[in-house]
Amino acid sequence: MMHERKIISHYGENDLVERIGAALRSGGLAEGPLSSEALAPLDQFHTRGLAATAELAKAAGITAGTRVLDIGSGLGGPSRYLAATYGCQVHGVDLSPAFVAAAQYLAERSGVASKVSYECANALELPCGDEAFDVAWTQHVAMNIADRDRLYAEIHRVLRKGGRLAAYDVVIGNGEPLHFPVPWSRDPATSFLLTPDAMRAKLEAAGFDIVDWTDGTAAARDWFAERRKAPPPAQPLGLHVAMGPDMGVMGANLGRNIAEGRVGILQVIAARRG
Repeated sequence: MMHERKIISHYGENDLVERIGAALRSGGLAEGPLSSEALAPLDQFHTRGLAATAELAKAAGITAGTRVLDIGSGLGGPSRYLAATYGCQVHGVDLSPAFVAAAQYLAERSGVASKVSYECANALELPCGDEAFDVAWTQHVAMNIADRDRLYAEIHRVLRKGGRLAAYDVVIGNGEPLHFPVPWSRDPATSFLLTPDAMRAKLEAAGFDIVDWTDGTAAARDWFAERRKAPPPAQPLGLHVAMGPDMGVMGANLGRNIAEGRVGILQVIAARRG
């Protein structure tokens, strides 16, 4: 429970919908529907942003009929992208009440509220029936979860037989300590990375077969390098709206950790056995 409280606090608790509304107004987006591209600076809260989401969706084989559970749905960027792009139904769960409220608000503004829904819940106690989904989706979320065995067991439970886990995770690199703060944690107390081998072993032990195991570290390193050479222009809409003024430092530290080999990036598709 202490870890949960600290994680919720890390991601903010107050006035997020109001702050997002103000940022949208400042960016000239007060009226009209919002596209995934327009919202990407705010709601694609992971390395390589919207491009990584599109790649993971393609690898997962998402179609209009796919039932998706987005675990750690955050501000809802990936779920809305999936709904808008493929026409599928997505249910998101997140530990942060503020993020759930903001995701619901942005779904209304994006015109996909009939295809996405959000719920405040713990990933270790998913409020879903057995075999209820075709795809379980998670991007840059598992790093906050210490009990990875229980997480993968819960994901296995809610997936139909043959259903797929689509994961995009940060993993341990060369074993050197991380530079903190990083986007998912301001200190080591709520950062629970695994090595790639340990992650694979836990997935297989939970009843998954690995379908795709793509090392995305080089692409992430190049992405951060490009951003250092040509920083994106300052704009009202960005991750700082949700995470506060030190988001720039957190993002830069993640880029440094990747560049120095302290962490890696994995894209994984795993199919439920049995």
